[in-house]
Amino acid sequence: MYNKEDKILIIGAGGQIGTELTEELSKLYGSSNVIAADLKPIPSLHNNPFEKLDILDKEAVFNVVKKHGVRQVYLLAALLSATGEQNPMFAWKLNMEGLFNILDLAKEKHIDKVYWPSSIAVFGPTTPKVNTSQFTVMEPSTVYGISKQAGERWCEWYFHKFGVDVRSLRYPGLIGWKSAPGGGTTDYAVHIFHEALKNKRYECFLEKDTVLPMMHMEDAIRATIEIMHADPASVRLRGSYNLAGMSFNPEEIAAEIRKHIPEFTITYKPDFRQQIANSWPQSINDAEAREHWGWKPAYDLPGLVKNMLTNLA
Repeated sequence: MYNKEDKILIIGAGGQIGTELTEELSKLYGSSNVIAADLKPIPSLHNNPFEKLDILDKEAVFNVVKKHGVRQVYLLAALLSATGEQNPMFAWKLNMEGLFNILDLAKEKHIDKVYWPSSIAVFGPTTPKVNTSQFTVMEPSTVYGISKQAGERWCEWYFHKFGVDVRSLRYPGLIGWKSAPGGGTTDYAVHIFHEALKNKRYECFLEKDTVLPMMHMEDAIRATIEIMHADPASVRLRGSYNLAGMSFNPEEIAAEIRKHIPEFTITYKPDFRQQIANSWPQSINDAEAREHWGWKPAYDLPGLVKNMLTNLA
């Protein structure tokens, strides 16, 4: 359910998600209708209009929205978990003020629809780790997680208070081959493929038995577009939806890679990201997303590994 004539603004279009989302939305709406915005030019962009934009500059964001007649905004600009811990005050400012700038534009009816990603970082050390449910204990221990949990509540508040059509997904770790990861704790599951192909070995920054929820980037992009195209009545949660693909640890993904590259070896040297990973769930229950708007992942671990190695090679 979507209007092909809608103008769409993707803020943070040069990032891991933004690159692929821009590509997929361009197929549906046409490149000229999908405006990519980021702090610096995006080399992979060919046909989309580009705007140099700082999400913290509210007036500049408003001017871009008016200039292009934007109806939908995908707000992807954020400082992620690992990077955020090294620059906590800026992470809070960027992640929260950026969201307010877009929610206010929607409240004032300058735009019709907002997409804002949340994350499994909203959960914390006290959250039940296995089959983590939509509604559970949420005591995040990272600045990124705290900002995402607060953002979920604000999205819900703007929906109930002002009728803002805002939609959100709690992404697990995302694994894709088209762009570099952006400074998250689950990035090892992208790096490992590059190193396997290049050097036949990888030193992992997490312990070998660290199980985390993961998802192929193609599934994440599809889920993002599906929730934005869903009938508003079926989007019954306006904080954010749990989203699940698969769960594995570094040892398991290494074993799967060895089926394709038998000589591949992995060693372990945990750093500060181990503590972050320890605070997160191991598996996610996304029953609400499946029931409300029909979500279903396409990739499992063998499918993911085959796809990554084939495309990166």
